[in-house]
Amino acid sequence: MELGVRESIALTRGILRSIRGAEHLPELVIFPSFTALSEIRKLLTRSRMKFGAQNMAAEVSGAYTGEVSSGMLEELRTEYVLIGHSERRQLFGETNELVRAKLERAMKSSMQPVLCIGEPKEVRTKGGEHAYISKQIQVALQNLRIPSKKRVIIAYEPVWAIGTGAPASLEQILDMHTHIRREVAKEVSAAKTVHILYGGSVNGDNAYQLLRERDIDGVLVGGASVKLNEFCAILTRAKEVVEMQS
Repeated sequence: MELGVRESIALTRGILRSIRGAEHLPELVIFPSFTALSEIRKLLTRSRMKFGAQNMAAEVSGAYTGEVSSGMLEELRTEYVLIGHSERRQLFGETNELVRAKLERAMKSSMQPVLCIGEPKEVRTKGGEHAYISKQIQVALQNLRIPSKKRVIIAYEPVWAIGTGAPASLEQILDMHTHIRREVAKEVSAAKTVHILYGGSVNGDNAYQLLRERDIDGVLVGGASVKLNEFCAILTRAKEVVEMQS
């Protein structure tokens, strides 16, 4: 809840300028606020950049004032949707069970969900982060029907690192990504493509170090995503990694 429609348009145009003519480009998805989605969709016509929604309801329709359904988002041809973002869980009380219901609904839609998981500081301090993450994954993915065209995309965002300017250490991130892959493998067929992103104080200074790691498939950018120069710096690092790996 940072940018209005005009600010979102300006930011998107700036990002589009920064990727114009780029030969090596990572998969790039932006998640504007609901009020800006329609205008952003127009801007991204024939662009290599994709867009998604920050949230959606678990229900198809009905008397749920203030909610936005998957059908409403599909009308705008929304391609991605965040499910269970840490702020939705921490500030608005979304439980593992509600996140599961939203994920099921997203899997039945035309959108690709991005499942967000992560532990709060008090859990990490007590050494319970692995069990906490395992529970989130189990509730979200156990017996979940995943269509053949859908990928499993998980964003690990430790709550204690978000917005602090101090991301988790590389050792902590890699340890958790390994754990997540192990837990996902218990619930999801080995034939499914699994991508694990890191989110938590990602910026232009640390993006290259994160993205060059084989076990980190991408980044979910928070505060830096609404600052054009900072976001473009991250994008530049991502393009460098893609070029290096190609």
